Amino acid sequence: MSILEGKKVVAIGDRDGIPGQAIAACAESAGAEVIFASTECVV
Repeated sequence: MSILEGKKVVAIGDRDGIPGQAIAACAESAGAEVIFASTECVV
């Protein structure tokens, strides 16, 4: 059983760091349900 199994996740990544889609893929592989994923540019 994973720590994220059965949880809902909002994945917000950074343009210069880790993209939101990469965070979402990791969360899904750990058993979470991704309800929103985005990559933002914060200036």
